[in-house]
Amino acid sequence: MIQSMTGFSEKSYVSSSLRLKICIKSLNHRFFDWNYKGSPIGELENRLRTVTQNRIHRGHLEVYLEMASLNPDSWTIVLNEPLLEKILGTLDRVSSRMSRKLDFPLDQIFKIPQLAEIHRKEISESERAFIEKSYEDVLAEVIKRRQKEGKETVKKIRQHVRNVRRSVGKIEQLFKKQPRRIEEKLKQRLRDINHGSSFSEERLAEEASFLAQRYDLAEEIVRLKSHLTTFEGLLGPKVSKPVGKKMDFLVQEIYREANTSSSRSQDIDIIRESLAVKNEIESIRQHIQNIE
Repeated sequence: MIQSMTGFSEKSYVSSSLRLKICIKSLNHRFFDWNYKGSPIGELENRLRTVTQNRIHRGHLEVYLEMASLNPDSWTIVLNEPLLEKILGTLDRVSSRMSRKLDFPLDQIFKIPQLAEIHRKEISESERAFIEKSYEDVLAEVIKRRQKEGKETVKKIRQHVRNVRRSVGKIEQLFKKQPRRIEEKLKQRLRDINHGSSFSEERLAEEASFLAQRYDLAEEIVRLKSHLTTFEGLLGPKVSKPVGKKMDFLVQEIYREANTSSSRSQDIDIIRESLAVKNEIESIRQHIQNIE
């Protein structure tokens, strides 16, 4: 199923030892782009990145994970006792000299460099599994929203494609009538040149053949129809791989053929329909910028 590249989900989870808050935001990007912020989780970050990349192939992913430990045994406190004794001894001596009690609040211990440090122990296997499962749950919600938006985008693209095919059909019908219209214009031109007198049928045939080749759009029409068929195939419900880049290439080709048809033709109606195709292609191009 076609996905857009925008989605968002935020959820909270609680286990016996952890409280998690996970937020994933997906935005447009030409490639897969990962940006992690939040609590340090070590090598588990690479694991979450791999899990994401296996399911999302394009887009800028902003991932935020906030983790709080609920088990006191998860923490290690390292206290530089010799340094603390030296500090307290110095305070006692100063207090004695000044005959004044100097207080040393407990929270100041953690503000003195190299005196005390608090470290979280390594994440256990059960905690790793809990974090990964919770993350996959949030990721699934993001993908669900990307798919929903992708479905709506496909509906809009299909309408534009129908308009393009309608215009291409009109161009084809107008092109089939072109030889006769060229011949009629040549006849009138030759009559004007000869002041109403008769003219050479052979010369008429040569001029008509020359102009028919000059304004021939048969190849452009064939390519337009072929590109449209290929593009429509990419919009099918059974598409499982990212198609955004393929779509972008095809609309460029369709635009090029429409531009050629417009520049080569002398028929104002063909030019008008070619411009209509180019306008629809610009709308499609805007939509597929958000297709994975």
